[in-house]
Amino acid sequence: MEKRQKKIAIIGAGIAGLCAGVQARRAGFDVDIYEMAKVPGGLAMSWKREDYVFESCIHWLVGSNPESLYYAWWKEVLDIEKLRFIDPEEHSRFETEDGQSLVIYRDVDRMETELLRQAPEDAEEIRKFAGAIRRFARLDMPPSPELNFENAVRMFKMVPHLGELKRWSGMTLKEYSARFKNPLLRKFFGESSMSELSAIALLFSLVWMTKKDGGYPIGGSAPLIGLIVEKFKELGGRIHFGSPVRKILVENDRAVGLALANGETVRADWVISAADGHATIYDLLEGRYKDSRIDEIYTNFQTFPSYFQISFGIADKLDDLPDYLVRVLKEPIRFDPQTSGNQLAFRVFHFDPTLAPEGKTSVTCFVPTDNAEYWVKLRAEDKDAYKAQKARIAEEVLQVLERRRPGIRTKVEVTDVATPATVFRYTGNWKGSMEGWLLTPKTGFSPLKSKLPGLKGFRMIGQWVMPGGGLPSGLITGRSVIREIVKED
Repeated sequence: MEKRQKKIAIIGAGIAGLCAGVQARRAGFDVDIYEMAKVPGGLAMSWKREDYVFESCIHWLVGSNPESLYYAWWKEVLDIEKLRFIDPEEHSRFETEDGQSLVIYRDVDRMETELLRQAPEDAEEIRKFAGAIRRFARLDMPPSPELNFENAVRMFKMVPHLGELKRWSGMTLKEYSARFKNPLLRKFFGESSMSELSAIALLFSLVWMTKKDGGYPIGGSAPLIGLIVEKFKELGGRIHFGSPVRKILVENDRAVGLALANGETVRADWVISAADGHATIYDLLEGRYKDSRIDEIYTNFQTFPSYFQISFGIADKLDDLPDYLVRVLKEPIRFDPQTSGNQLAFRVFHFDPTLAPEGKTSVTCFVPTDNAEYWVKLRAEDKDAYKAQKARIAEEVLQVLERRRPGIRTKVEVTDVATPATVFRYTGNWKGSMEGWLLTPKTGFSPLKSKLPGLKGFRMIGQWVMPGGGLPSGLITGRSVIREIVKED
């Protein structure tokens, strides 16, 4: 008699759920993914408005270099060779409205030279920062703490650097920025809404970029997600869109399946939640499988904020503008009763011809906010006021662009505003968070437990398990959990 394939039911077709799905099929499991939305990707999303595509996720992808370990891991879940990566020269450009400018290059040598030129008063700290990037760029850091020979060798080589790693991870960007005298350098390093982020997060992003292991895939998140879905389906996996999960079924302290919102019941040998962590623990499992540590985490850990994205389709090449432009405003913009911003970050996608017709450009402005509840409530209770607030925000942001490039207003063909209510509606993410747990000195960067106390046959993966979030968190946790299940089975 042929042995029955064991079945895994995965909640969520974001990056974590999809990566776990591919790995599970490769390991011989029968796999179904249940997704509340009508499209895959979760927070790795973009959307089309008329002739323009507005990317809302990828700034860079760790693992774009064929020589890196991350690349090999991505290759397990998609045909990554089909993606075309570019490595822009600039990480970002900071400009004040009175004409000051600071360029942060991706290449560490160019970055150091430029910063020394612009801020000689900070020469000592600039050289220390560049030196740290060079030292860590020489290391082959393991993407996860998984115990195997290769990782053991990598960890052994890192031993002399553990003290430095601890120092960088133990201070916030706000604390680090205080070391600089130059006002624009202080703004770059720590005067933002995510100034509580661990300084190691910025350091490592520049490490990956100088190694050309943090490239941008042409097309943004859509082709990346599409290729993983393609691989999953090629291997025989199934995705059920428009299928929100109401409850995780448990018998004798073992997860045995899912109850869907449409009344359907699904049985499974294993359940993996790649969905929102708070909803999984406190709603789908009704708070039955947790301890004081889990309560402490969900009470005291800081989440990434939610966000607005104000997008414009502009009938101009805009190739005279930097691709990532931060404008430091003379007067802050008030986005809602709790959120104001004196820095606006614009992405000018003239480097990606797939997002707009020839001679035209998609432009997005990203604004973090911790006031998601206000926007969810406003949309639910007063749609007209909600629309009016979106129109006001779009106009104020456009005024900032107009001051930077006079006449741009007349070339705007499409305007779109996404709010925290949009994020929550499409992803269900707690507080409308963009990436789960903020990587802070308090959280550290080691993954949290994928198991819940007292519950068998169940795992959690994704950004609520790995502080810092981002696409690699889905790749790493999805891979490691399937390997755990294979061993346990």
